[in-house]
Amino acid sequence: MKKILFTGGGSGGHIFPIIAVAEEIKKKDPDVVFSYIGPKDFTAKVFLPKADIKTKFILTGKIRRYFSFKNIVDIFFNIPIGFIQAFTIMFFSAPDLIFSKGGFGSIPVIISGAILRIPIFIHESDVSPGLANRIGANFAKNIFSSFGIDDVEFKNKNKVIETGGPVRNAISNGNKEEAIKDFDIKGGKQVVLILGGSQGSERINEVIFESLPEMLKEFEVIHQTGMKDIRRAEKEPVAMIDKELLAYYHPYFFLDERELGNAYSISDCVVGRSGGGMISEVSLNKKPSVLVPLPESAQNHQVKNAYIYAKNGACLVLEEPNFTEHFFLQKIKNIDKEKMIKGSEEFSRPNAAQDISKNILEYLI
Repeated sequence: MKKILFTGGGSGGHIFPIIAVAEEIKKKDPDVVFSYIGPKDFTAKVFLPKADIKTKFILTGKIRRYFSFKNIVDIFFNIPIGFIQAFTIMFFSAPDLIFSKGGFGSIPVIISGAILRIPIFIHESDVSPGLANRIGANFAKNIFSSFGIDDVEFKNKNKVIETGGPVRNAISNGNKEEAIKDFDIKGGKQVVLILGGSQGSERINEVIFESLPEMLKEFEVIHQTGMKDIRRAEKEPVAMIDKELLAYYHPYFFLDERELGNAYSISDCVVGRSGGGMISEVSLNKKPSVLVPLPESAQNHQVKNAYIYAKNGACLVLEEPNFTEHFFLQKIKNIDKEKMIKGSEEFSRPNAAQDISKNILEYLI
């Protein structure tokens, strides 16, 4: 019986690809046992057990690039305790292999795994890897990448394998008929799907709220707002927009994998951030997109992701200074859909999860 330990954490962008890889490994070898060590957050707590991945949560810390008293607590308390927790769990559970998706929560696990001489594999969704995967790359057998070998900023190029980003099956197999029922789609207008990641994006939401009175005249909108803005999405448009137009607006604080897959299937265009996971989903579903990079992202990785994805016309990039109501509306009305569909199809790697799982299982033989 083989035991695979997953780690990563801090957001859904780390957890959901882990689930996609686990789904494919399970298809090839149902006897593999999965476990996870990482920070306790909503996504990990809710979705990993559903995927039959046993979870052990540890204290983790984040090394911020600015002065904060939280750094003192994390560096001298949380991170050392998290390392002790991870090392102890792994010493007694003895996993055969570690698969890390990066994120600050993976660092204690990666370092413990290296000390215990457990084989390590990592996946990087972005052009510019974060601190955790830069550390992990030194110990990894292979570095799986969503982007091309020439694009990704790893020193260890000899370890990099371009696989694409793993996406859960349900997200790439949406059903339009179910989507019409799920979202009460009225029809007769193009559907725009607004996504801000698993936690929503307040700045994207702000521009969308401002744009709605004009936007709903030409588009039907499915809007994943995140928890913080759902009440505003449910109340504010009521005072601003005519009832007939308001019927074309569908706000949700969160979309589960089935709902998200259906939302992709019915949409004509997607608007969101440019994390690697988002780009993998949009390209796999062959959807035109308007990407708004998060300017504060580490190593400026979202800006880099967006422009590399846009090289062959797969998307339109609007950096935040240009992401204003009038400019956004003008651009979304005039996007070249055929060119974007072709570009996204060229970029997509539909077998990413299968290729990663195959590589991992071959190592375990």
